[in-house]
Amino acid sequence: MLKQLRPAISVLAFMTLVTGVVYPLTVTGVAQLAFPAQANGSLITGAKGEVLGSSLLAQPFSGTEWFHPRPSAAGFATVASGASNLAPSNPALAERIAADAQRLQAEGQGAVPMQLVTTSASGLDPHLSPAAAQFQIARIAVARGIPTASLERLIEQHVQRPLVGPAVVNVLALNLALADNSPPAQAE
Repeated sequence: MLKQLRPAISVLAFMTLVTGVVYPLTVTGVAQLAFPAQANGSLITGAKGEVLGSSLLAQPFSGTEWFHPRPSAAGFATVASGASNLAPSNPALAERIAADAQRLQAEGQGAVPMQLVTTSASGLDPHLSPAAAQFQIARIAVARGIPTASLERLIEQHVQRPLVGPAVVNVLALNLALADNSPPAQAE
């Protein structure tokens, strides 16, 4: 019996060392060398070095003077991230979307973009389409007393065009630019 037990324990100890220590340390080291910002959470820091948020996670913004992200079924909590699991045929989902759309609807603006009334799969998506950000311009312009053209330029400056997929705007970056109170650069 000891003849079969010794190799089993040796393989267990070896695999535990390789997969539990060597591999994680190697991956962490490569990530820190090759992608240090991403490996450390893609944190955005302020002028004084304080962490303001992560460019990878949505944060709640309330008030008429801010760009609002997509709704979150998890309340923007990373521990409980996830979708609401309500089926498209569920009346509760349809009622919530209708109420949100009615709340966001402004006269003369057209239909509310779907991104502003539907949650993402994780509930933590930090991006909106440029159209969803532009839909909010009228509300923010009135609340802040900023010309709509300035907000349009601000959105255009923050549009990210990934290699694959549609153009997106990071809501945290937009709101940090608004909080900065620096006038947006003039369009050329």
